[in-house]
Amino acid sequence: MRATMNVRAIKSFIQIASLLMLLVSAALVAAILTMHFAIHGAEVQVPSFKGMTVAEVRTQTSGLGLNMAVDNRYYSADVPAGHILSQSPAPGTVVRREWQVRVAESLGPQKVDVPETVGRDARVAELELRRVGLEVGATVKFPTAKFSAGTVLAQDPPAHAQDISRPTVNLLVAAPDDVTADGYLMPDLVGSSGAGAVASLAKVGIKASTRMSDVAVGQVGTGNEPPRPPVPPGAVLAQSPAAGERVDQATQVKLTVAR
Repeated sequence: MRATMNVRAIKSFIQIASLLMLLVSAALVAAILTMHFAIHGAEVQVPSFKGMTVAEVRTQTSGLGLNMAVDNRYYSADVPAGHILSQSPAPGTVVRREWQVRVAESLGPQKVDVPETVGRDARVAELELRRVGLEVGATVKFPTAKFSAGTVLAQDPPAHAQDISRPTVNLLVAAPDDVTADGYLMPDLVGSSGAGAVASLAKVGIKASTRMSDVAVGQVGTGNEPPRPPVPPGAVLAQSPAAGERVDQATQVKLTVAR
């Protein structure tokens, strides 16, 4: 009889242990599923916004739990004003909710004429630029005794420039000759000699690195299309930063040079 009771106790213990293991397994599965939905439920795939209006993008991102910010505005002859030119992150990227999507908005074709600011006081130049719908981009001081402090010495893009990309004008402004220059405006080096460009930048203490690139031979030209001259070896094909941007001795200029 005592043996029978021991068998029953063992069976009861096994049943209780099995039930406990089943409950623990169920709890683990529930925890894993909860964690899975918590993680993946907070993720969203970024759609393509190109060509949409800013208002449409704002509505769609809000519905997806994302934030939207207009990062830049550019002129475009192809995309109507108020529509999206580009975005970051790229379409298809999976991000967490509350992620910020940055977009570039089209201003439509350039219609404003870039005014002449060289020779004017920088404050007057800024007012003139704003009057026609432009903004001052980088302002760089250049020590000189030849001009009154605050006089605009150069601008980029130049007066009456066409096909400019952004509604900003960078200014080089005179400063007293005892003031240390706070930077320079990056020149347009495309088409110039790579070695000469590196040497010119070195004169003002700016370092530049070059990367060689093969250049495809251009077509001779057909019909009314004029022949395109070949790119000479050693010529600058591309540059970073772009022409007109502010640079200083801490800037690392990168040049792509024709092989």
